[in-house]
Amino acid sequence: MRPWIVAAAIVTFFMVADSACAGQPPRPPVRMAYLQSDIHHLALWVALEKNFFKEHGSEIEVKGVFKAGPEIMTAFAAGELDMAYVGEAPSTTAVANKAARVVVLAQVNTEGSALVVSQKNSEIKELTDLRGKTIAVPGHSTVQDFLLRRTLRGNGMDPLQVNIIVLKPPEMIAALRTGQIDAFIAWEPYPSKAGTMSIGRNLMSSRQMWPAHPCCVLVSDQSFVDSHPETAAAVVKAHIQATDFIHRNPDEAVKIGVKYTGMDEATVRRAMHNVHYTYELSIQGEKEYVQFLSELGYIRLNDPDEFVHQFINPVILKEILSK
Repeated sequence: MRPWIVAAAIVTFFMVADSACAGQPPRPPVRMAYLQSDIHHLALWVALEKNFFKEHGSEIEVKGVFKAGPEIMTAFAAGELDMAYVGEAPSTTAVANKAARVVVLAQVNTEGSALVVSQKNSEIKELTDLRGKTIAVPGHSTVQDFLLRRTLRGNGMDPLQVNIIVLKPPEMIAALRTGQIDAFIAWEPYPSKAGTMSIGRNLMSSRQMWPAHPCCVLVSDQSFVDSHPETAAAVVKAHIQATDFIHRNPDEAVKIGVKYTGMDEATVRRAMHNVHYTYELSIQGEKEYVQFLSELGYIRLNDPDEFVHQFINPVILKEILSK
């Protein structure tokens, strides 16, 4: 056979192959978001650093690093995100109020927050000493806002007996140091950073407030998971792999946490001891969120059980874990 005939045959083969591939659109990059310096989201950073997303056939495009969960929900509402690592409480509030259409695909962590008071203020020894004091939360309807109000009520206090204000976690430590606030509740590593800087001390960990409480979740826009279930599943697989990596390789995970938070190793190690990383969904925990958020007036639902059933989608996770 003449060389030009062979060459033509090869070209034709690749043209046909390219044409066939063109009929199958490639998986789109997943527009992802997470919270600034939130050590709860360590699994995301591990998956990015270790290329777990690519290993499972998905591409991640970080579209935003936000300061609070409600801001992420606003980005979903604007159609700017496909998936995110975010607090379960603001996600619940946004979906219940029809401000966003997201579903929970996996847990990210349980526990991992703390109520911090000034080291200089020795008069605050227990929760009831906070009457009349100013306490900062990351945002209304955040996990931390929920934990604070739940704990105050559980200790016989009305939330109106304290002055609750909103500050972003990066601003909380400075506000505590200068006396602008008397306490703050935030996700790790901010409580641990206040401790290593000798500015604050933990009055209560969130483990003490509500043992094993669900905190952050991996969520997807409903239309995205409907249109690209395989891509969503690939992200969940990478998330599971990264979570397992944290437990098996804590020292390497600490280094990744240092890189993404910009904080020192001692702070990150201390913070990680206060967080339980898991992908196992907490249905009962979500029901408690729904009940309490309803009591606070943040949400109103005709059928709370049906809401939880639709809000948490365990199908992808179950299919992956069953293989």
